[in-house]
Amino acid sequence: MEESIEPTGSNPKLPVVDQVSAGGVAYRKTGATIEVALISVGKENRWQLPKGIVDPGETPEVTAVREVREEAGLQTELLEQLEKIEYWYVGNKGSQRVRFHKFVYFYLLRYSSGNIQDHDWEVNEARWIEISQAQQLLAFKSEKLVVAKAANSIAQL
Repeated sequence: MEESIEPTGSNPKLPVVDQVSAGGVAYRKTGATIEVALISVGKENRWQLPKGIVDPGETPEVTAVREVREEAGLQTELLEQLEKIEYWYVGNKGSQRVRFHKFVYFYLLRYSSGNIQDHDWEVNEARWIEISQAQQLLAFKSEKLVVAKAANSIAQL
């Protein structure tokens, strides 16, 4: 799925900076129920999937596992790539205004250990949510579609 969001009034003369992030749909089965880990961030308590910038020398797969550990407190096993999302936004890089060309890789991750309460300071709250409720709670349409894709993959495992 490739989605392109051009901010209103964006200036095409701004320098373009590529930015790569990765994250995951961390899931667990409790009986017949499938739950996924979501995080709440920002002043508006926006619910989203754990994700973050791919550090130099890291692969997106390593970043996804690391970000889920940091932001949701969970150790996970990477199973498969679910999606690569692409979009544009305008922001600051240092003191310079730039257009970011963002790529986000999402992976399916199986919970192995850890406590959702052990999230880092960037996260207001991390919570296990039943997978269909998670799709409704997520703030971004692209992430709702990623969780729907995860549900289909989990059903085939």
